[in-house]
Amino acid sequence: MSTRKSTTRASEKTTAPRKSKAQAAPARKAASKSAATKRKRPAKSESQANVWTLRLYISGRGERSERALRNLRSLCEANMKEGTYKIEVIDLLKNPALAKADQILAIPTLVRKLPEPMKRIIGDLSDADRALLSLDLPKQQ
Repeated sequence: MSTRKSTTRASEKTTAPRKSKAQAAPARKAASKSAATKRKRPAKSESQANVWTLRLYISGRGERSERALRNLRSLCEANMKEGTYKIEVIDLLKNPALAKADQILAIPTLVRKLPEPMKRIIGDLSDADRALLSLDLPKQQ
């Protein structure tokens, strides 16, 4: 039986005894399984993928703000199915810092967050045809 003496030079690498293929296989399988589970992303359900997210930025409860909200609701109800859209109303008098996130310069402004690409419409949405075209929403008959 021979023993190997290890030297203490910094340039030499110490090696561990090699495993046979049978011993190394379970370790490789376990490593590949853990890597595969890390790469998987949770799939969005079909209902989450088809929901339109619309943010309406307003300033208080003035006439223009109320008209924009009323027009947006009627536009969505007339052209989209129930549950396929989500309207978020953001009052900039209560939270002025939120205007910076979507770069709001005029009020009222509608921002379509989803589906991408993001789009903006400025005004009270009284011109339904223009709003439908800007949102890429099909006009229902």
